[in-house]
This record gives sequence, structure tokens and C-alpha cells, in this order.
Amino acid sequence: MPKDVIIALDFNTSKETLEFLEVFHPLHPFVKIGMELFYAEGPSVVRKLKQNGHRVFLDLKLHDIPNTVRKSMRVLAELGVDVCNLHAAGTTAMMRAALDGLTEGSPSGCRPLLVAVTQLTSTSEEVMHNELLIPNTMEETVRHYAMNAHTAGLDGVVCSPLEAGLVKKACGADFITITPGIRFAGAAGDDQSRITTPARAREIGSDYIVVGRPITQAASPLDAYKQCCREFLNA
Repeated sequence: MPKDVIIALDFNTSKETLEFLEVFHPLHPFVKIGMELFYAEGPSVVRKLKQNGHRVFLDLKLHDIPNTVRKSMRVLAELGVDVCNLHAAGTTAMMRAALDGLTEGSPSGCRPLLVAVTQLTSTSEEVMHNELLIPNTMEETVRHYAMNAHTAGLDGVVCSPLEAGLVKKACGADFITITPGIRFAGAAGDDQSRITTPARAREIGSDYIVVGRPITQAASPLDAYKQCCREFLNA
């Protein structure tokens, strides 16, 4: 399984996004487009980044009735993204419907990878118990959601790097783990509660790390990206 660093493009305009990416030339890093940028700019920003040679993880976290998710995924597949996602809490039926939609909408017959979000890295076990009323431990919940995603035929999950190993153990080495919640040693966690360093994420079993503010808000984003690659990829 090839590993990679994905930069979270948490901007709200194409102009700001493209100007930020200029510092990486001639590199074309793997990037993530989330709700903020997609809702502001729409599909055009996806097409532009693909045209510029970037692989794209479209992070919209769909969660709705199976039929709606199926039709939505069919549309998203036409953008030619490399990875898209949904919430595992939407049930196995929803995940299967999403996979059907992606397959139906992929023009070349090669669909994007589909991964399910288990529990957000901003969610602590205390919040999970007291607000979401989930009585199980975080590890038990993430493992169960991952197994549901595996049963539904998905390619992997989004989880915290702390749970990547247990997901691999439950679902197999080829089941992809995409892990946000990455911070350099000694850095603040911001609004994330389940975090670790790029090097530790690699050791635990992450296939892809998603890194936002430690790169986008760094004094030198290129240097921060290269540091992530050194620690995570040994590159």
C-alpha cells in the first residue's frame, strides 16, 4: 500500500488555494478539498486542481438516506476525484448505495476510492458518551464502524491515527486508513483531541495522513510539507 501526505486546503476561494499551491511547484501534492472550499467554489475548483495534476480527496462526508447518497455519489464520480467519503454512522445500506452510485457514475469504469468516517478526530470519548450516547469505548466504536464499512465493500476509513492499527487488525492490511489529527512534536492540538506525529502515524499503520494547519499556517508551507514527508514517508 503506497503511503502519502494529503494537504488539507482549508481555504474559501480558488484564488487563495491556487496561490498557496504555487509554492510547491514543480511538486503536485495530494490535496483535500473540504466543505468550506467546495461550498464556496463548487465543482470548478476540483476540475482546476485535477487539471493542474493534483490527486484530490473530496471530503464532503455525505450522510443521508441511501437513495439520496447513491444519486449524489453518481454526480461526484463525474468530477474524477481520487477519494471521496461519507459517514459510517449512515448505516451499511447507505454505504452500499454510495458505492453503487460511485461505480455507476465513473465514466472510465475506474471509480474513486470510497472511505467512511468513523469518529471525527475532534470527538473525545467523553463527548461520545455524554452527547452522542454511545456507551462503548472509542476503540470499540471505531473498530465496529470500520468493520461495517468493510462489509459494505468500501476501500477504507477515516479515523484518528491512534486507531489505524486496530482498524488494520480488524479489516486487513489492504483496508485503507486515512488519518487526520496530525501535529508535529510539541505543537498545539488546536481543536483536535486524538492526535499524533507523522512518524508515529506511520508506525501505527496510517496509509495516508491529512495535514492542514501545520502546513497551511506554517511560516514556510513547503518546508513543513517536506518535514511531513520525511517523517511519514522516510523521504
